[in-house]
This record gives sequence, structure tokens and C-alpha cells, in this order.
Amino acid sequence: MIKNHINGKWIASEAKESLEIHNPATGEVLERCPLGTASELDQAVQAAKEAFKTWRSTPAVDRVQYLFKLKVLLEEHFEELSRLVTTEHGKTLVEARGSVRRGIQMVETACGMPTLMMGEHFEDIAPGIDSKAVNRPMGVFGIIAPFNFPAMVPFWFWPFGVAAGNTIVIKPSERVPLTQVKIFELIEKAGFPKGVVNMVHGGKDVVNAMCTHPDIKGISFVGSTPVAKHVYVTGTSHGKRVQALGGAKNFMVVLPDAQLDKAAATAYESITGCAGERCLAGSVVISVGKETAGKIEELVVKRAKETVIGNGLDSKVTMGPLISQASKDRVKGMIQSALDEGAEILVDGRKDVDHLPGYFLNTTVIKGIKPHMTIAKEEVFGPVVLLAESDTFDEAIAWLNSSPFGNTTTLFTTSGAAARKFSYEVEPSMIGINIGVPAPMAFFSFGGTKDSFFGDVKAHGKSCVTFFTDTKTTIERWGSDSSIWSSGQGK
Repeated sequence: MIKNHINGKWIASEAKESLEIHNPATGEVLERCPLGTASELDQAVQAAKEAFKTWRSTPAVDRVQYLFKLKVLLEEHFEELSRLVTTEHGKTLVEARGSVRRGIQMVETACGMPTLMMGEHFEDIAPGIDSKAVNRPMGVFGIIAPFNFPAMVPFWFWPFGVAAGNTIVIKPSERVPLTQVKIFELIEKAGFPKGVVNMVHGGKDVVNAMCTHPDIKGISFVGSTPVAKHVYVTGTSHGKRVQALGGAKNFMVVLPDAQLDKAAATAYESITGCAGERCLAGSVVISVGKETAGKIEELVVKRAKETVIGNGLDSKVTMGPLISQASKDRVKGMIQSALDEGAEILVDGRKDVDHLPGYFLNTTVIKGIKPHMTIAKEEVFGPVVLLAESDTFDEAIAWLNSSPFGNTTTLFTTSGAAARKFSYEVEPSMIGINIGVPAPMAFFSFGGTKDSFFGDVKAHGKSCVTFFTDTKTTIERWGSDSSIWSSGQGK
């Protein structure tokens, strides 16, 4: 049974229930994750609250030294972490390495907190009156991480939080906690003071306890839209700051002037990378015009038939399994719903996979997708390419804007004017032009809109300072009596 990490110590959970952690490529049981309790969370929060008293007054230039040390350790253990991600999640080793690299980039960016956190000062806003604003840490923050990026997503938040002077309690996904266990071993080696970064394993009981705990000032969450909304509503009703990143339905529009071979390859990788289990995955490919649709269909089908599924540790494999049997069954049900509602399956990824160990689906390609279909409206989170057609560019934009989600969208074109129109008119917050997965780098802010994001302040980039600090403004006036200087008292 894996342990919690509270106040610098590994502590066995008091939980009476636990969850098996499976290798999704083989079905092998790797470990058990305790489904922790509210009292265990409270232990971590109290440790973080106590640590905050001294951590907040530690100069930012000193706080980030621990992140510099951690960055070196992460580089040294890069391959080990990547293989661990593949083992407990299933994504290919190439994909795992990419996600670990992104996590390290977050740590690198957070090392710049002494500059990012600078305040403002202005003399003589009125005669003899000056004003200054500083960004102050707030206390304990909670982080609730998803299963699809075991290493990367927690790094979206906690390095910025601790660099800004806060303390942290992380709840990894109970389905993939092993990578975080390893990362906490490295946090120990980096020498972080006790209580600054803590980890409590668990499920919904720990989530709800985080949302209601009086000593937690804010929560960062990534997961499905229903849970994101629950965390946002519950957390804010208890006086907390919340940034809750939810689900997505990411549309990709292909114009006739696009480089169609590159567009098809990029869209295909976007949709099927990590077996489709990522919030920035493409979903519906809308080709403008019949000729464009026909060419994209041909190219995508060819790529789908070339996909090699299997254990992500095998270098020949190009797509790994889904996270669980339940996920596999859900995606198969969505494919069937598309068929029942009138779509046409060109490549059926449900076939010839059940003999494999683990939770595999091959790529499914479906054409004739219409806005009213269930699969066109709901997040699939699996390797399913949905091909649609529109008569005009404006019609494609109207369709994607009608979605209740607003995470990302992409346009494939060689026209600057079309790209500007697209960027100007679409509603999703993260926009790609000839880019499959428009994931902002660590120094840009990350987050969607509509049902893809609940909150006011997004993740990483400059937004991290806004979320993890409270701005304090002081307006001051001092007497201008010069007599104390002329009399020698001011010397």
C-alpha cells in the first residue's frame, strides 16, 4: 500500500478502503492506493499551515533555490519518471517523455518567481502621497490532479504556488499515484522544508474535504466537467479561490487551401495521441467543401490502418491502451451511438482487440458526423476520429462556437486572412493555426472557457501570480517638516 507524505514524512494511511493500481497495457496489479479520509487531509493541511508561518517570510530568491535543485533531480530521473508514467497510465514512452518534459518546464518557469512576483510603486499620486502594491502569499492551497498526465499536471500549479510563498497539499489521481510518489522522493532530496509540499491519497472524500476545509485558501483542479463544476461550486461557496479545468470538445477546421497531407497527419496525432485521453485532444474534423472532406478522409483512414497498438514501452507501438475497462466500454458505447444515429464507421477500432491483455481500442474513424449526434456533443476521451463536412467557413465556425465546451480549436490553412478571422471569431480560449494540440508553454496562461473552465484566473504563465497571491496596496503620506533635518535630528 502506498503512503501519504505529510510534514516531510511517509505515513501509512488510516483508510479502510483501497483501490488497485493496474498497468493498463497488461492488467497487472502494480500497487494499491488508499482511499484516504478527511482527517488525513486535515493532518496535511495543519502541517502546511504551520510551515506557511516561516515559508512565507523566506525570501523568494531563497524559495526558488529548492526548485532549481528539484529541476536537476528531475533531469537525472527523467527516463525513470517517463517509464513510470507509461507503466501506470499506458501512453507510449514518447508521449510520456513529452509530458515529463512539460512538467520540468513548469518548474523552470516558476524559478523566475522573484521577477514574476514583483509589485508596483508610484510616487506622488497626489502631493506628498505615494502608493505601492505588493503580491503576498495567502496560505495553504490544494491541488486535485487527473489520471491522464500523472507527472505533468501537478507541476502546472504547485511550483508556482510554493515559489510565491504558499504551502501545498496534493491529491494525485487514485488511479495513477505512483509517479507522484517518485516525485515526492525527489522533493525530499531537494531539501524542501517540512510541510511545504504534502501529498494525501484518496478519492471523493478527500476532494470534498479539500473543498470545505476552512484553512485551505484555494484549489487547482483538472478533470471532467461535472466534477470541475462540483469543485468550483463547493469550493467558492466555502470562500475559496478555485481554478477548475474541465472537459472539452475540440473542433479542427480544414480549409481547401490547407496543406492537406500535413493537416491530416497533425489532426490524426492530435486525436489519437495518448489514446485520446487528453483535454487538448482534437475530436471533430470539419472539412470545408466535399473535395477537402474526401481527401482528408482518405488520408486519415490510411493513418488509422497503420497504427500499432500495444504496450507503450515497446518502441514499435504508436498507441497505448485506455486507462481502464470502464473507459474502454464507455468509448465503445459512444461509437455505437454514432452508428445508431446515422453516422458511418470507416475504420472500426473495436474489432480484433479483445484478445489483447489490458484495455485496448484501436483507432475508430467515423464519417457523416452531424451537430445533433451525441458523439458530436460529448467528450469521447478515446481514439475516435470524427469526420464532418461544412459548406462554408462561417458554417464551421458557427458549429464549433455552438458547443458548450470552449477549450481549444484549430484551423488548417495557408491564408493569413482566414487565420485572423478564425482567431478573432472563435470562442475557445486556446487556438491553434496549423497546430494539432495548442498547449501554451509554461510562460503563457493555460485554460479554456464555457464548460471547459470554472473560475476567473487561469493556470501557469502570468496568471499564476494572480491566483496564488493577494495584492496588497498601501497609500502613504509622510510629513514634510524639514526642521528635523536642519536641526541635525535627521542625521
